[in-house]
Amino acid sequence: MKGRTKSQKPDLTKVDKIVSKYKGEEGVLISVLQEVQAEVGWIPLQAIQRIADALEVSLGQVYGVLTFYAQFYLTPRGRNTIRVCRGTACYVRGTKANLRAVERILGIKEGETTSDFKFSLETVACLGTCFLAPVMMINRNYYGKLTPGKVGTILKQYS
Repeated sequence: MKGRTKSQKPDLTKVDKIVSKYKGEEGVLISVLQEVQAEVGWIPLQAIQRIADALEVSLGQVYGVLTFYAQFYLTPRGRNTIRVCRGTACYVRGTKANLRAVERILGIKEGETTSDFKFSLETVACLGTCFLAPVMMINRNYYGKLTPGKVGTILKQYS
């Protein structure tokens, strides 16, 4: 699989439906962005103006919130999010080799999404499961005591 090469066209009717519920309300920007992302999977750039207009806030304010909080994505995401822990316990137990294995198998780098939108790859400072180090998380599932060899077997479960 190669890295993301095509774009995913957003369904802006979903965005319009969400923002219409909040039109005229104050202090709802984060809630609207969370709802749009939950419905669409990311925050399309084309939606930012619609959100700003409906909530009567500036584009800068919407963009500021989007870029401040790590929970929001401005590019399409894969159906499965892989988070590789880079915490100290994981680092000393070989997480770097596991990250390289994920990158090699999926053909993407950290921060990228596969072209079929099956996987997005990111690293995190800590997953809070040091006793399982090295660990990665796919969606809500934790995989610990990883080796590069185990990574491929785990990823096949999601293909």
